[in-house]
Amino acid sequence: MPTPITAAAPPVRPTAPSTNATRRRVALASFVGTTVEYYDFYLYATASALVFAPTFFPSVTPAVGVIASFATYGVGFVARPLGGVIAGHLGDRIGRKKLLVASLVLMGVASTLIGVVPSAATIGVGAVVALVFLRLLQGVAAGAEWGGSALLSVEHAPERHRGLFGAFTQMGSAGGMLLATGVFTLVRTLLGNEVFLAWGWRLPFLFSAVIVAVGLVIRLGVHDAPVFRELRDSGGIERFPVWQAIRRHPRAILVTAGLRLVQPALYSILTTYSLTYLGTVRGASGAAAGLQAVLIISAVSLVSTPFWGWLSDRIGRRVLTIWSAAGIAVLIWPFFAFLDAGPLVLLPLVALIGMCVFHDSIYGPQAAWFAEQFPTGRRYSGMSLGYQIGSIFSVGLTPLLAAVFVEVGGGSPWILCAYLGVYAVLSIVAAVFAVDPRAAARRAARAARSGSATSAPPRPPATPAARSR
Repeated sequence: MPTPITAAAPPVRPTAPSTNATRRRVALASFVGTTVEYYDFYLYATASALVFAPTFFPSVTPAVGVIASFATYGVGFVARPLGGVIAGHLGDRIGRKKLLVASLVLMGVASTLIGVVPSAATIGVGAVVALVFLRLLQGVAAGAEWGGSALLSVEHAPERHRGLFGAFTQMGSAGGMLLATGVFTLVRTLLGNEVFLAWGWRLPFLFSAVIVAVGLVIRLGVHDAPVFRELRDSGGIERFPVWQAIRRHPRAILVTAGLRLVQPALYSILTTYSLTYLGTVRGASGAAAGLQAVLIISAVSLVSTPFWGWLSDRIGRRVLTIWSAAGIAVLIWPFFAFLDAGPLVLLPLVALIGMCVFHDSIYGPQAAWFAEQFPTGRRYSGMSLGYQIGSIFSVGLTPLLAAVFVEVGGGSPWILCAYLGVYAVLSIVAAVFAVDPRAAARRAARAARSGSATSAPPRPPATPAARSR
C-alpha cells in the first residue's frame, strides 16, 4: 500500500477523464518535446562517429580515437539512471510535467555549451573534461525525460489505446534522429567537409537553444493526467517512491531493463556505429551513404512506430517483441555482410528493414508496456529505473563495444553479431516474464466469442496499472 504523506486524506471528488482534444495536445507535446530532447542527445552520437576523434583525440591512432570518442558517448548513458532516479522520485511526488520542463532546459543548456567547447589543440585535456561533464548533464536530462513524457501520453490515453498514444513519445526518437542527422548533413553539405570538421560541426549544437525554446512553449501547455491528480489529491503519494519501486517491484524493473537490451543495441548499430564501420570499409562514400540511410529510416519510423504501437493494442506487446528479437539475432549477420560488399544504393532499404520492422516493432509499444508493469504512485520511478539501467548496457555501451569487438576480431564483426544475439535471448526471456494486459484481454475476448466463456466474460488478470486506478 502507498505510504501517505498525510495522516488523513480529505475526500476527493472524481477527476473528469481526459478529453480527446486534451489527448491530442498531450500526444503532440510528447512527440515534440521528446524530439527536441533526442535531437540534442543524438547530435552527440553523430558527432562521436564523425567529428570528435580528430577534434578531441588528435594524438592517438584513428582506431583508438574512435574508441575514445564512443567512450565519451557512453558516459551519457551512465548518467541516465541518475536522472531517472531523481526525476522518478520527484515526478511521482509533484507531477510529471514539472520534471519534463526541467529536463528540457537542462538538455538545451548542455548541448548548446558543447558547441562552444574548445578543441584539444587549444586547451588540451581540459577540452575532454568539459566534453565529458556536459555529456553527463545530457545523460541526466535524458534519464529524466523519457519516463515523464511516456507517462503523460499513456496516462491520458484510453486503456485500449495506450500502445498507440504511448508511441507518440517513442516517435520522438526518430524525430530527434531525423532532425539531428538532417542538420548535420545540411551543414556538412553547405560548408564542405574541411570547414565542417574545423568548426562547422558546432552549429547544430548551437541551434539547440532555438529548438529547446520551441519545445518549452508546447510543453508548458499540458497538465498531468487525471489518474495522477486523483492519487495526489487523495494523499496517496509515496514518501520514497524510488525505494518502494525497488522493494515492491524488482521483477518489473528487471523485466523493463531486459526489454531494453536488444532493441537499443540494434539502434546504436544502425544509426551510429554503422557510420564508422562504413567509413572504414567503404571510405567517404560509405559514410555518406550511411548518413543518407539514417535520414530515410528516421523519416519512415515516424510512421512505423505508431503503427506498431497500434498493433500491440490489438494483439498484445509480447508477441511482437519475441518475434522481432529473434529476427534481429539472425539478420544481424547478413546485415554486416551487406555493409562489407553490398551495393550502397540498396543500403536505405536494408537499414529500413532493420529499423522500421525489427526495431520499431519492439520500441513502439514500450511506453505503454513499461507503464503497465507498475502502479501509478511508483510508475515514473520504476519505469525510469528499468529503462535507463537497460540503456546503459545496450545503447550506451554498444558503439564502444562494437569498435572494440571489431578491432579484436581483426576487422571482422563476428563478435559483435554474437553479442547482439545474446542480448536478443535476454530480451526474449524478459518478454516472457512481463505482464501483458492487452494479450490477456484478447484471449478473454476470443474465449467469449467461441462460447467457452461463462455468461460473465472472464476479466484479464489484474495488473499493477489496473490495481492503481
